[in-house]
Amino acid sequence: MSVNARIVHDPENKQFYVVIDGARAYLAYMDLGKQTLDIYRTYVPDILRGQGVAAKLTEHALQFARIKGYTVIPSCSYVERYMERQAGAAERAKG
Repeated sequence: MSVNARIVHDPENKQFYVVIDGARAYLAYMDLGKQTLDIYRTYVPDILRGQGVAAKLTEHALQFARIKGYTVIPSCSYVERYMERQAGAAERAKG
């Protein structure tokens, strides 16, 4: 992902997004109340795929959730796999 790219949180539209070279990638969520976020979609245009953009959006959204004390429901298959990989990496680091 471009060093100069800045991930923006748009709470009104419930998205985290980044624009790189005019292309917009985003992660969408729903606030279900009771400190629960349902992350249901990531979208990365073809021109930006394979550059770690979805991972950066996901990392940013999960960090936001942690800081705010939210539980995350990963309805998006990408986010679900990302969270599983992170949990597996944490387990391997322990033992």
